[in-house]
Amino acid sequence: MSDDPISVYQRLLETPELFTALQEEEGPEFAVQQRLRKRFDDAVVRLALTLRDLRKRGEAKFSYAGQMWFDRTGLEQSTPEAVARHKAARFAAAERPILDLCSGIGADAIALAEAGTVLTVDRSPLAGWITRENARVYGCADRIEIRTADVTAVETSGRLVHIDPDRRPGGGRGAGQRTIRVEEAEPGLDYLKSLIETARGGAIKLSPAANFGGKFPECEVELTSLHGECKEATIWFGALRSESLFRATVLPEGATLAGDPWSARGPLAPLGRYLLDPDPAVVRGGLVDVACEQFGFSRLDPEEEYLTSDTLSDSPFVQAFEVLAELSNNDTELRSYFRGSAIGQVEIKCRHVPVAVEAVRRKLPLPGREAAVLIYARLQGRTRAVVARRVPRPGTGGAGAALPN
Repeated sequence: MSDDPISVYQRLLETPELFTALQEEEGPEFAVQQRLRKRFDDAVVRLALTLRDLRKRGEAKFSYAGQMWFDRTGLEQSTPEAVARHKAARFAAAERPILDLCSGIGADAIALAEAGTVLTVDRSPLAGWITRENARVYGCADRIEIRTADVTAVETSGRLVHIDPDRRPGGGRGAGQRTIRVEEAEPGLDYLKSLIETARGGAIKLSPAANFGGKFPECEVELTSLHGECKEATIWFGALRSESLFRATVLPEGATLAGDPWSARGPLAPLGRYLLDPDPAVVRGGLVDVACEQFGFSRLDPEEEYLTSDTLSDSPFVQAFEVLAELSNNDTELRSYFRGSAIGQVEIKCRHVPVAVEAVRRKLPLPGREAAVLIYARLQGRTRAVVARRVPRPGTGGAGAALPN
């Protein structure tokens, strides 16, 4: 019996009773595996246990994760469902089929297929198999055509394209170490530039940590965050780019901030009633000054992303902290303040100030029951310690409340 990956996945698909047996099993995984091997094929049991773990992890990305099919690398590199749907909205009215190159497990293709047909291309036959099964889970298999091929051999002239270059190059699915250099992805920068020239328009998916700066002139760079974590840099080109150079989008709110990082200049001001922490998409997109101009925020220091305002903002682009005290970066002063406070739990944050977080936490007396945040920041050239209370965003509950009994 063949143990090639597709064969094992197919056998597991045809053995639904194994999933039922797995749900009924309890105890250490090794013991569970030994018992299941007495009833089912070894390779299929190993895959079932792996898939159970991947489906659990996939719940953070996909609403149907419990029914989906994954391999480890495919799940790690896949686009979260909310981000994929956000991108797909720009393609919604586009001529079909859309090309989805380096399509992986099909997350972007499934989102694109909500509005029409998609042709996926990936060099991995297993990726194609997984895409087909995941498309069935989402009810769009009839709108997705799957092809196994080298994406660089696909004709893209005049087409709308989405591409997710492999960030683990090396000739096989997940074969190499992860890279953030666009030049080292597969396909690399030269191909991506030629794609921009030949295709009618589209989107290039990159890691938000990628070195995309200055590499895609005449394109729009969108940084997208989900639940406060920057997930993706999208290079929009051709017919699908907007007039903005940079854009930060915050999900699930769906709010977007666009502008030119080089033309905006936020004012400097002393620390006010609120310290504001910009969303990672705003920071990575270089849009801190744009946010200042649009929402009336001020900068605390030219080299510091933390902002300030005397007015509480409900903007989704910042997390607000109500300032309780501004202290010097001095252990004695910090301990004295906390000793006399009602604080019993402290979160420690910093950006450009090097701080040994756990060492600081161990030094602080925490006699009370309230929660607070200790923020190390540069304020007009000086390192200061700001004690603050996190302001809950609408619908997020009572962050910063007293500890439970």
